[in-house]
Amino acid sequence: MPSVFRGLSVHASPTNYIFRCPSFPDAPSLVVDRPSGNIKMVEHPVLQSKSSMSIAGILGMIRLRLDKYIIVITKSMVVGKIRGHSVYKIQLPSFCHCKSRLYILCFKDHDEDAYLALLRTHLRTGPMYYSYSFDLTNSMQRQSTADHSLPLWQQADDRFFWTNRTLLTCEARHHLSVDSFILPVFFGFLAITTTRIKNTPMIFILITRKSRHRAGTRYFARGVDENGSVANFNETEQILIIGDAGGGLGGYDPESIPSASGLKEQVQVVSYIQTRGSVPAFWAEVSNLHYIPKLAIRGIENAIPYAKKHFDEQIRLHGDNYCVNLVNQNGREEQVKTAYEKIVRTLLTAPSESTQAKILSLLKRRTKEDRIHYIYFDFHHECRNMKWHRAQLLLDQLGEALYSQRYFHASEGGTSVSSTVRNTQTSVIRTNCMDCLDRTNVVQSMLARWTLNRQLIDLAVLEKGENAGSYAHFESLFRNAWADNADVVSRAYTGTGALKTEFTRTGVRTKNGALADLGYSCTRYIKNNFADGPRQDAYDLFLGNYLPYASGISSSWVFVDRRPIFIQSVLYILAASVFLVLFTMIAADSRLTMRLFMLFWTTVGLYSGHFIFTHGMLYVNWPKLNTMVWAIEGYNEALGRVKKDKIVGQLVPRHERGVSSANIRLIHLEEGKKRIE
Repeated sequence: MPSVFRGLSVHASPTNYIFRCPSFPDAPSLVVDRPSGNIKMVEHPVLQSKSSMSIAGILGMIRLRLDKYIIVITKSMVVGKIRGHSVYKIQLPSFCHCKSRLYILCFKDHDEDAYLALLRTHLRTGPMYYSYSFDLTNSMQRQSTADHSLPLWQQADDRFFWTNRTLLTCEARHHLSVDSFILPVFFGFLAITTTRIKNTPMIFILITRKSRHRAGTRYFARGVDENGSVANFNETEQILIIGDAGGGLGGYDPESIPSASGLKEQVQVVSYIQTRGSVPAFWAEVSNLHYIPKLAIRGIENAIPYAKKHFDEQIRLHGDNYCVNLVNQNGREEQVKTAYEKIVRTLLTAPSESTQAKILSLLKRRTKEDRIHYIYFDFHHECRNMKWHRAQLLLDQLGEALYSQRYFHASEGGTSVSSTVRNTQTSVIRTNCMDCLDRTNVVQSMLARWTLNRQLIDLAVLEKGENAGSYAHFESLFRNAWADNADVVSRAYTGTGALKTEFTRTGVRTKNGALADLGYSCTRYIKNNFADGPRQDAYDLFLGNYLPYASGISSSWVFVDRRPIFIQSVLYILAASVFLVLFTMIAADSRLTMRLFMLFWTTVGLYSGHFIFTHGMLYVNWPKLNTMVWAIEGYNEALGRVKKDKIVGQLVPRHERGVSSANIRLIHLEEGKKRIE
């Protein structure tokens, strides 16, 4: 029996859903009772419905307010092969409701519809990948020590295992053998391409796995949490396979693949891992409609135990951590730099600082924390005036660390599962900037290129002194893979593609690229202030950080705008003012009354715009399921200032049924802010 059933048929009836694998008709079927949603395994169940629907797999089950829904993959596409295992990208998910349509229609709930809309958008736009027989959540190095006798989902790395957890819970609770129905899915980026350098065909693979812990959007997920998880944490693995029969949608004839010596040899697999993640402190950028939001850092000392948790896990998984910090050393970003350095200094037992290289490290390692090495590189200063080639200076700062960390290298005998590990990666470079996106992407691609050249020379594909960049086809493939990776990671966090990808794709920086980045920056401003609340809610809903059925909130409460009427109306007044002023200008009527009319609405529009940007926190689209404490405090403070305003203060009610308007607006947020794993 395969690790996971490759394709299922679904038989729906008024009493249950039956999931079967047509390729294994004698295998037990997964039966989901309706309307309870209870799961059981049944051998040879009675099919009450002859019609069936084919699906690629099950993403899990989620319980909302009124009903339970089985999330299934109805359409996916093959993106390539890794060591003969097909890899797929999810294209179209669907929801199978457990209760009848009549029940849903009779008990119509707007919140239920909103939850489903959030989930559909999240699953449709979030890039998710899976394989029926290959563990995509683990790196090649971790797979080399894994117990392959375990079911595929038990081998998966929990950090990158995005499949809804309901089936796992049912197995643990009822001891059901549902292994063949649990499909490990990861969220991120994956590119598999067959190529060649000189006469050596190879497969180039780039994988970025986004952690499901503290997942979210740019301004609503920052820093570290009480579990030691940091925001926007991604593990990127660059893999090169030489001697394989094929990895893309096509492939090579294994009999035609020569080795460097002209003799057939084993398959060579090399990989290199890098990580990125938010600065492990308690900090946030508070959205207030200003282009540059307010930076808030709280309790550096209080964050140290949780930063220690984070680095303990990273050291256990990767060995020494070389923390490359790319934030500015001047201006507002200096606060984040100072917080990071204070945390590292505290974790290190006997820190020393090199003024010239700005490196904090230890000569003698006495504790786990002594395996943390801090490297500061002022990217904006060193690469100012679009001299981005100067990022190579970071290689000099890293020095011996790049050589000593090595990379993973295994030789596999043909199609045999057994392999010989020749080399392992002993440390990892953890890169961050403010968002862990744009500057981080440039540096990570540079480090990946340096390591790739080293690997190709070690494998005798290139001679010493040669560079993979000299081969135009491969150079284009490499640059575009890393630029596409940057865009995917950025869209998941900010809603737009990455900045500075022009340099990654072409190796040069131009004014046109700078203008394109300006456009992205403006789009980010709009999305981060006015659209990221629902995106954050979707993350929390899918990952189980918010449970609608356990929220205790009455129907149609969560998504209703309960700000005071005047606060809501100012936006409409501004829109009406702009329309009427433009209409008057187009009419070109020079009469005094029209001039006074235009002057009046211009004044009203200017005041409305000034009011909105002065009290920006009242107009940010905040998450409604798990809102941050500092957002609630900021909202209350902004509303309090409006109430004290001599002009409009009287238009805002002081109290409503004994509760402040701000609390009425955010009561659903406070009730749901506790995250439940």
